[in-house]
Amino acid sequence: MFELVKELNEGADALKQHTSNPIGLTAGCELFIAFVTLFPHDSAQSFSDLKMELVKQGEAYVRQALTYRRKIGELAVDFIKDDSVILTHSYSRVVMETLLLAHKSKRISVFVTEARPRGLGVKTAEALTRAGIPCTVILDSAVAYAMEKVDFVLVGSEAVVESGGLINAIGSLNIAIIAKAANKPFYALAESYKFHRLFPLSQFDLPSHNPRILSFPSPIDPPETSAASRTVSTPLSSITQEEIARNNPGVDYTRPDLISLVFSELGSLTPSGVSQYLVGMFAG
Repeated sequence: MFELVKELNEGADALKQHTSNPIGLTAGCELFIAFVTLFPHDSAQSFSDLKMELVKQGEAYVRQALTYRRKIGELAVDFIKDDSVILTHSYSRVVMETLLLAHKSKRISVFVTEARPRGLGVKTAEALTRAGIPCTVILDSAVAYAMEKVDFVLVGSEAVVESGGLINAIGSLNIAIIAKAANKPFYALAESYKFHRLFPLSQFDLPSHNPRILSFPSPIDPPETSAASRTVSTPLSSITQEEIARNNPGVDYTRPDLISLVFSELGSLTPSGVSQYLVGMFAG
């Protein structure tokens, strides 16, 4: 068993090296390794039998996990009233599932943030428009302007951490703070395999943070000019959108006190409920 867990950890590390943001993947890998570690071993006649049973149970969980988004959508739809105006951020498959499900029985309108630097809000807006849902893309900087028209905020998640806080696309924290100030509910949707044993105290505790993010580049000395050419200006190197994106984070951490509810296939949970679930899960 020790060698098996060692192999699983090495496999998880190999997977994480091939993704730019391994937070969600790490949560899923930790959950499976905990399942293998806590799985009862006494009933197996041999290690081969145990290994086959672990593979069987793992495959069954994968099939079951594919139904989670639908379950979350059905649960969250009950909280959506007719003629609701919803604000969502970036692109989330579970949010899309919920909005499309709500559209079948209720009238809804959706504001979608542009979600720079990746601009995935446009992808969300295009999908919602094709489905016949009234939708408008707003600038990330226009969230406070639009919040008065919004009934509640609905976002997906990269992970929900042990504190009950949320890791999601950059800008989620801004939206949560504005929603809290405007007294509007902020709902997060997350499958339970995104519940992560991580307890960040600040943005800089996230695994995705590195020294390059928000760093100050070395200043570029302006070229020397002669007295005769003082009126001629030589342009310095221009700042591109790609350079800005590289120097900025891709995700941020939203504190639990800014989150109204977390919807998962387990039910509608308060942020403290997520903490209790994680403690119970990894304690066996």
